[in-house]
Amino acid sequence: MGEPATVVLLIEDEIPMRRFLRAALDAKEYQLLEAGNARDGLAQAASRNPDLILLDLGLPDGDGIEVTRRLREWTKRPIIVLSARGQDADKIAALDAGADDYLTKPFSVGELLARMRVALRHSALGAEEEPVFEAGELRIDRAHRIVTVRSAEVHLTPTEYRLLLVLAGHAGKVMTHRYLLKEVWGVGRTGQAHYLRVYMAQLRAKIEQDPARPVYLKTEPGVGYRLQSPA
Repeated sequence: MGEPATVVLLIEDEIPMRRFLRAALDAKEYQLLEAGNARDGLAQAASRNPDLILLDLGLPDGDGIEVTRRLREWTKRPIIVLSARGQDADKIAALDAGADDYLTKPFSVGELLARMRVALRHSALGAEEEPVFEAGELRIDRAHRIVTVRSAEVHLTPTEYRLLLVLAGHAGKVMTHRYLLKEVWGVGRTGQAHYLRVYMAQLRAKIEQDPARPVYLKTEPGVGYRLQSPA
């Protein structure tokens, strides 16, 4: 038996472009999944776990930049943006959101295939992050943005959720105040530790049985915080 086909998810609403890419990728024996909008694309990414994602920015139900951010909350699979927007600002925004590469329409099949090969090679060097994170009775479903503790759903604000994701992405390791501030609020807020104290207190109130004696969200005095799995 041969090697399993590389699975590619195409999130693109233009039918002629889907038809063009379907023919190009089928000829190279890629297994192509297709989604015509952001909602379907995110659902297929979570359920089918493709090896690579091709993403248009101008989707009928959302912007591809936001789709990229949503995907990057839980997957490290390569994302190549295919867009008619050729301005540097659009390229920078897509790459900052987590895209691995950016191709401006129209493009040649040869260039797309070469970019895909490079992205897949780079992806093979890194470990994939699972869509679901579990520590004790804490469960984070990154793909669906659902957090549960002791089987009960916990409703978090976007900032609380982002902070929890960053901690979960480095579970067991101490994250410094500066690092957490940069990742959650941006480089302009790295000196404002009070933001962190307020949101950590809010997270503990929602996640810990006894916020004064946390078992998940641990403080490392003078350094930062750590998410740990209780013994």
